[in-house]
Amino acid sequence: MFAFNPPDVDALEGVVVATVVVVVEPELEPDPQPATNSAATQTSATGHVDWRIMPPHFLTGAELSAAELNALLDRAAELKAAPLSSRALAGRSVALIFQKPSTRTRLSFEVGIDELGGHPVVLRADELQLSRGESLRDTALVLSRHVCAVGVRTGPDAMLAELAEYSDVPIFNMLTALHHPCQALADLLTLREALGTDTFKGPTRPRIAYVGDGNNVARSLALLGTLAGLDVAVASPPGYALEEDLALLDGATGSLTFHIDPREAVAGAQAVYTDVWVSMGDEATAEDRRAALAPYRVDDALLDAAAPGAFAMHDLPAHPGEEITAEVLYGSRQHVWDQAENRRHAQKALLELLVAPADGPSQSA
Repeated sequence: MFAFNPPDVDALEGVVVATVVVVVEPELEPDPQPATNSAATQTSATGHVDWRIMPPHFLTGAELSAAELNALLDRAAELKAAPLSSRALAGRSVALIFQKPSTRTRLSFEVGIDELGGHPVVLRADELQLSRGESLRDTALVLSRHVCAVGVRTGPDAMLAELAEYSDVPIFNMLTALHHPCQALADLLTLREALGTDTFKGPTRPRIAYVGDGNNVARSLALLGTLAGLDVAVASPPGYALEEDLALLDGATGSLTFHIDPREAVAGAQAVYTDVWVSMGDEATAEDRRAALAPYRVDDALLDAAAPGAFAMHDLPAHPGEEITAEVLYGSRQHVWDQAENRRHAQKALLELLVAPADGPSQSA
């Protein structure tokens, strides 16, 4: 039986930059009435999570407790070390609905589901009756009769929420306009590998800086990063920042700060994260975005302003010469390609968490 143990500075020359810092610290007082469906409230003295009490969906990451997140990352590391060790999805199918283009998400989920013994059912938007007006409710009811979980990559978060409302099987977010939690899981696994698991549990919290557009990737990194105990610093130009009243998740022990000056954000950071300046759906404002975000390019000079040994991160696809230089992207000061691989391992652990039977994920002989 398996036990899940929780366990371009140059571009800024001549530019006058104002700095506004907002610090969001987590609420540390315990909830007097913890949620009954939280696995954290069902953790034994040995730290073992009761597999029978799990979050029904994974829409934003808020469904996880800190203990569940740590346990998921531990399990992801185990699955990376032994990719074919689990048959948690043997004899079962997982639907993957793509209404947005995908490379890493489709690859990592299809291969990962296969490695878990399951069958991925890939459904494009033009292949579903949704494109002809069938309701989300009816779609959820039908999918629930055939598959054990449904992943969705789309734009509106409301679509995901409505599917979850009517689905009898877990719905998980493969990307929406506001959130990209599966990417954040891979990012945290990559950070644990690069910095060491003990660093996350030590007296000094690791610091990661995100510079650029305050988008769904930045939001998920802020939410799940602070839940994992990281100090997350986000630097964006006015008009492209995350909401300053973004509430941290219950149980978060890290902190979230907002900056305008990217050099201030990266000071002391072990990792410097960026994303594309023009995301899907932003093409109409592409030139304005490139002009506003040009001072936030990740290059060697910006990494030099961070902590010694700091490395770059990017969720991809990248545009070398825009948000990140080719020298950094393809050089030795990055863990970008580890992030891309770790999507698979982290998502496999997530699928086990969502759909494994009460006695935990089955192991291969």
